[in-house]
Amino acid sequence: MEVDVARNLHGVLDNLPAGVRLVAISKFHPKEYIEAAYGEGQRVFGESHEQELKGKAEALPKDIEWHFIGHLQTNKVKYIAPYIAMIEAVDSLKLLREIEKQGARHDRVIKVLLELHIAEEETKYGLTLEACRQLLENGEWRELKHVQVCGLMMMASNVDDEGQISKEFDKASDFFHEVKERYFSDDPEFRERSWGMSNDYQIAVRHGSTMVRVGTTIFGPRVY
Repeated sequence: MEVDVARNLHGVLDNLPAGVRLVAISKFHPKEYIEAAYGEGQRVFGESHEQELKGKAEALPKDIEWHFIGHLQTNKVKYIAPYIAMIEAVDSLKLLREIEKQGARHDRVIKVLLELHIAEEETKYGLTLEACRQLLENGEWRELKHVQVCGLMMMASNVDDEGQISKEFDKASDFFHEVKERYFSDDPEFRERSWGMSNDYQIAVRHGSTMVRVGTTIFGPRVY
């Protein structure tokens, strides 16, 4: 099935207000699809497997900003550290320490988002709000010279209830403002609120999102 990536991409971009960035989720899609989106001006793409990311980063234009989405195991950080611009789902101090180690090794600063677990359904990963407060209160993150904490990310419950989804996005947005004021009030880099995917990104932008992660709507069903 032929996918009109350019048309789909502009369909999403046309629904995004100024100030909201699109991360085009290209995992499991061929390089040709990324090239089609790139040709339309898209520069930020999301991947979730280190080997796939490595192959694409080496083959595609060097001005692409690669985001790692999904759960990242500590022992995989070394494979993506040379390529990655942002790691979107940091859920532990242990992972932050490893990103610092690999960032130092490659003499670069890696941007990260702290992942929140707000959805009422059971998910494996993400910090509770209290655990996130504790991590920030601990203060060790301030000493990491090769990690830049740029904001928060979360996924809403996978339900049809727009009210519940909106409530979860609002909870994340309120928490972002709490954390910004308490820990990052003098840091302009801490500004990203990454929530909203193919099925709920239009709701997300009405509830404070600055970065949406959209894949299927642009690239169609996963190819491999």
